[in-house]
Parts: sequence; C-alpha cells; structure tokens
Amino acid sequence: MAKYPKKFLPGQTPPQPKTSEILTQFTIAAQQFSGPIPPPEMLRKYDELLPGSADRIISMAERQSAHRQKLESDVIGSNIFSERLGMILGFIICLIAISGGIYIVIQGKSAEGIAAIIVPLAALVAVFIYGKSEQKKDLQARQQAIIEAAKHPQNR
Repeated sequence: MAKYPKKFLPGQTPPQPKTSEILTQFTIAAQQFSGPIPPPEMLRKYDELLPGSADRIISMAERQSAHRQKLESDVIGSNIFSERLGMILGFIICLIAISGGIYIVIQGKSAEGIAAIIVPLAALVAVFIYGKSEQKKDLQARQQAIIEAAKHPQNR
C-alpha cells in the first residue's frame, strides 16, 4: 500500500525530521551569454583552470571576427563587380541592337528598323522600373523587420 503524505489542518504542524534523517538540497544554476567572448568573470575562471586560455579565447574571437569581415567584404566586392558587369554588358547589347536598327532603317526597311530600335530601349526601361520596384520592396521589408525586432527585443 502506497504511503501518501498526511494532510495537516491549519494550526497543526507537521512532525519535525529525526536527527538521523539527512536533508539534501540541490541548486542548479545556469549562465548564458551572447557573443564570442564570455563575460570577464568566466574568462577569469577559464584562466585559473588553464593559464593563458583567456588570451586564446580572445585571440580566437578576434580571428573569427576578422575572417567574417573579410568574407563580407569579398561578397560585397563581388556583388558590386557583378552589377557593374551586368550594366556594361546590357549597355553593349542595347547599343548593338540599336545600331542594327539604324542599319535596317538605312537599308530602307524603316518599320523593322524602328522596331529594332524601340524594343531594346523599352527593355532597358522595363528593367530599370522593375529594379527600382524591387529595391523599394526590399527596403520596406527591412524596415518592417527592424520594427518587429524593436517590438520583441528578447528574441535577439
């Protein structure tokens, strides 16, 4: 038969534990930090356990940060190069198409020549308008993300 704890009425006191009984209390603590470098007191403890480890941790964080910054710089540089190359190649293709249209007009086929001139110009205008609308959507999405992050700071 299972033993259930006895219920006590208000004013009654439960029996005190016998001196032979051992009471054990456990405490669990957790510590959390954000970022590559632990707080100073934790660094101090690392250094006590393994001398020089605090310097190694800071050095590792510095190397990781430099690596990440270099990668970001490389990505930005290659994106700029790709955008410039795309603009230059688009301009060259447009010039070739317009030159072809002018050549066709000179050959006496004015309708086809004018069409060959207007189509690439219309395509350039369409690409420009589409690019601007995408930039605007991206900017609005980023602004909304910043607003949401400000509303919920604990989720960072």
